[in-house]
Amino acid sequence: MSNTFIAIGGFVIMFALMALRVPIGFSMGIAGVIGFAGVNGFWPGLNLLMNSPFRTVTDYTLSVIPMFVLMGIFATAGGMSRELFRANKAWFGHLKGGSIISTILACGGFAAINGSSVATAATMTTVALPEMREQGYDPGISAGAIAAGGTLGIMIPPSVVMLLYGILTDQNVSKLFMAGILPGLLAIVMYIATTRIVIHFRPELCPVGARSPWSERIDSLKDIWATLLLFAVVVGAMYGGFVTVTEAASVGAVGAMVIGILRGRLGPKRILRCLVEALQTSASIFVIAVGAYLFGYFLTVTQTTQKLTDLLVHLPVGPYGVLALILVVYLIMGALMDELAIILLTVPIIYPVIVALGFDPIWFGVIIVMVVTLGLILPPVGMNVFVINSISRDVSLGQIYRGVMPFIASDILRLIILVLFPWISLAIPNSMN
Repeated sequence: MSNTFIAIGGFVIMFALMALRVPIGFSMGIAGVIGFAGVNGFWPGLNLLMNSPFRTVTDYTLSVIPMFVLMGIFATAGGMSRELFRANKAWFGHLKGGSIISTILACGGFAAINGSSVATAATMTTVALPEMREQGYDPGISAGAIAAGGTLGIMIPPSVVMLLYGILTDQNVSKLFMAGILPGLLAIVMYIATTRIVIHFRPELCPVGARSPWSERIDSLKDIWATLLLFAVVVGAMYGGFVTVTEAASVGAVGAMVIGILRGRLGPKRILRCLVEALQTSASIFVIAVGAYLFGYFLTVTQTTQKLTDLLVHLPVGPYGVLALILVVYLIMGALMDELAIILLTVPIIYPVIVALGFDPIWFGVIIVMVVTLGLILPPVGMNVFVINSISRDVSLGQIYRGVMPFIASDILRLIILVLFPWISLAIPNSMN
């Protein structure tokens, strides 16, 4: 049997298992081992199954994942998200749609210490949505803003998805993190602009809030020192080259825990719960990683990556035409699959194509993260939308999707801007030593 038919069979097995609701990590792993055995024989396939998972979970470079996950969980348990929202509400709550603007800004700030979009969306749903409901905000636009704001968790460093991209492509993770800062800030600005445009045409969706006195505004800044300090230490140390990414993650996790303890918000029982939650989340990520690596071996022995690279590079549409095709495929996959699975499954296939076409790999890391992030709010399976709906059952999926549509349009425009102007992504990393 030719390698081409075996490769097709491997993909068929993987998607069939996914259709049967087998977790994506197991689906990729089973298909990868079967395909690898189909090429090299039963015993080599069994040897791969015995050795590859152990090498993956003991890889030092992947140890950064549980540390960044733990930092985000400690930050959440320490109440930093609530403080960010209240501070921004004190400064911007009197504007038309001020609570939505405050939510977006708080999402951006929380994303700087939490690398998970789903966690950011879930946390801000419990913090901001009840207050916006009490103020008379339309539930659809409120939930839509939270869903969109949650996507900032992947773009603004630290980002688990960007970290995995860097590991898979052997790129400098610190530079990848820095590359996400300006696109993340651009996202915040464009989300706020989108909110103002929507309110301009439909002012009934958002009431005007009360103006906070200056004393309350100044006082609110005292509550966000922890977030600013944590971000400055972690990101500043990486930018200056004083620590590695793994060391920065460890410092961030310990720092978030110490801050929570000093403020009386993290006792022994809560710390234990945070550790268990971080362990569960990290284990889920590692299962997907193991499956992806097993499937990657299968792609290598069947030469699927090389054949696809040759095919795409020689298409008569030019580099940007090929890039457009790739991005469309990512948008479709992002609306149907988990973002970590997409990165781990596709990057080993697509990355050689991008390099062969002459695109900057750091810039493409930002682009791919942006597209995968967009999938978190795209129908029919926008993960952030379902998370918000599961927490606030009185807000229907239809309402949330209608509320998030203007922000999807904003994201598509931002994607075009980042493709046309690569310097936005590369300005900060190019200034590093």
